[in-house]
Amino acid sequence: MRKSLLAIVACAMFPQWSAGADYKITVVAENLDFPWSLAFLPNGELLVTERNGGLRMIRDGQVIDYSIAGVPEALVKGQGGLLDVLVDPDFATNELIYVAYAAGTPSSNALEVIRGRLDGSTLYDVTTILSVTPRKGTPHHYGGRMAFMPDGTLLITSGEGFDYREQAQQKDSLMGKVLRIHTDGSVPVDNPFVSYDDARDEIFTYGHRNPQGIAVASDGTVWMHEHGPKGGDELNRLVAGANYGWPAVSHGVNYTGEYVSPFTEAPGMEDPVVVWVPSIAPAGLAIYEGDAFPDWTGNLFVAALVEKSVRRLVLDSNGEVVEQDIMFTELDQRIRDVRVGPDGHLYLLSDSSPGTIYRIHPSE
Repeated sequence: MRKSLLAIVACAMFPQWSAGADYKITVVAENLDFPWSLAFLPNGELLVTERNGGLRMIRDGQVIDYSIAGVPEALVKGQGGLLDVLVDPDFATNELIYVAYAAGTPSSNALEVIRGRLDGSTLYDVTTILSVTPRKGTPHHYGGRMAFMPDGTLLITSGEGFDYREQAQQKDSLMGKVLRIHTDGSVPVDNPFVSYDDARDEIFTYGHRNPQGIAVASDGTVWMHEHGPKGGDELNRLVAGANYGWPAVSHGVNYTGEYVSPFTEAPGMEDPVVVWVPSIAPAGLAIYEGDAFPDWTGNLFVAALVEKSVRRLVLDSNGEVVEQDIMFTELDQRIRDVRVGPDGHLYLLSDSSPGTIYRIHPSE
């Protein structure tokens, strides 16, 4: 267990600092239905998921009227629906994209991830590469974010289903985990629990509640954030095989006000890098490694639903968060996702219907 004072500092104790850059906000596209995730194609087109099940394409600032065909039907209920979309690093040659979504029925559902070849406005050769088990009877806490590791393996966040929190500590379950697979769905031989008879091979880390943000830095550092209950949202630096505590430890309480656990730390469980109390409801995560805003290099950007903001987190040389800046509150929008585009600009998605995609770019 890593000891750090920053692991138990509430957000109110951080000062608000200057954003360190002048920026303008431009509307990229409007009239989307609860947009959830954004991805960039090599030709400049954008893909955006709508939680109602639509995978839409944006071309020259215009949302194409129809959804991309071939996407499996999502369970659109509660927090379920069409979730993350990710473009393969070799898309220019293999045309592959990956989509995470809630699959099944209200009484039997799970997070699933498909891979397909995008040709024009249709997804072909669709294959399910991950189906979380056990299935559950609640339409909540899917996780559903994805990111590529430098070695080309795929990380996928999986929630614990809200009413199934004990699953997060059970290594024979894929719920409440970060999972690591190859893009064809097979399991890397160096995953931390491959040699364990009582653990699922796909598990990368465990003890998570509802992780809805994951990003991998160019040096391979994996950052992930997750929703706490009432308070206790966490930012974590992931280490393969580590236990991040939920629900055995927590800085939050149940929505009834009762303790989740009397403990905020325990031997063998990783401390979070930052805890947010009260909750900011972190939804998307990006690492800034672009050129448009040099002052933001290496900063983490966290979309915050409840706070209607994006948190800019400044790291020191040890990877500890030393500053936080509350940004883009002028939009007065619940922000569902934040991405860094190939142009080095930030892109934000509003959690609304009609929903909007915003571009943050230098003012000059």
